[in-house]
Amino acid sequence: MMNSIHTYNFRKHKYGDELLIDVIDLNYIKPGIRRTPIHRENFYSLIFITGGEESVAINGHERCVKAGEVICSIPGEVWEWTADTKLEGYVVIFEEQFIISFFNDLNFLRKFHYLQPDRPAPFIYPDESIWERLMHLVSSMKQEVEVGVTPDQHILRAGLYGALILLNRAECLSDSHTSGSDGIVNRYVNRFVKVVAEECYLHHDVEYYADVLCISPNYLNKIVKKYFDVTAKLYIQMKLADEAKRLLAYTFLTIEEISEELNFNTSSYFIRFFKKHTDLTPTQFRERLNCPQK
Repeated sequence: MMNSIHTYNFRKHKYGDELLIDVIDLNYIKPGIRRTPIHRENFYSLIFITGGEESVAINGHERCVKAGEVICSIPGEVWEWTADTKLEGYVVIFEEQFIISFFNDLNFLRKFHYLQPDRPAPFIYPDESIWERLMHLVSSMKQEVEVGVTPDQHILRAGLYGALILLNRAECLSDSHTSGSDGIVNRYVNRFVKVVAEECYLHHDVEYYADVLCISPNYLNKIVKKYFDVTAKLYIQMKLADEAKRLLAYTFLTIEEISEELNFNTSSYFIRFFKKHTDLTPTQFRERLNCPQK
């Protein structure tokens, strides 16, 4: 375990002028994976696997991935790699501003279910025809980044847009998930999910998120209940409990330090909260991780 979960930041000036997208070979990030196989990233990441076969986990969703699969992650999620990973492939990383600034639509990425915190899993399995088109786009983007002069952001943005659309098509073909019956409700719910994922450790109350969305707490509860079959309060608490589990599992932070990190008034209140949602105290949870039952 670590004192904290290491976070990798986007290198905006890697190529000189600010560029909020990069396309790299998976081998490029392997030294970082060896140093910190468990880490977070503060940017979006699409990893296209072209070779190898081994387990990768994101926020507890684990899968043995292989060639022809795509791993999609959003800012803040916890990656778990094999330290000496043998996987091969390409990595497309980007910041949200790179794409939404062009479309002038703050909710643009919310249109893609596979980039939302509530998605069933972070893995997509395109069919052969879509995979070939994705590889062509990724290869073209990588060539543009490596031209030796300032990359053309319009070419890169067009390539990213095409890849996002194809991944959305691949997900729709392989997994027919349902969306809400009302577009406005969907936008509210998607925004709620995103803000909770980013800020649940700071804000635990429904009123805060209702204010952010400019709707009433009662209406927020109504639409969250309809979408997830739990109240908005319980949804926030579930995400907060998940974050507590990650800190307990992946860091050496004390119970009191985790309580402060998650903005609880006292460590005793945090312990009661955690036991209510997991049936274990934080100490018992750690003990089970260290001494798994047979």
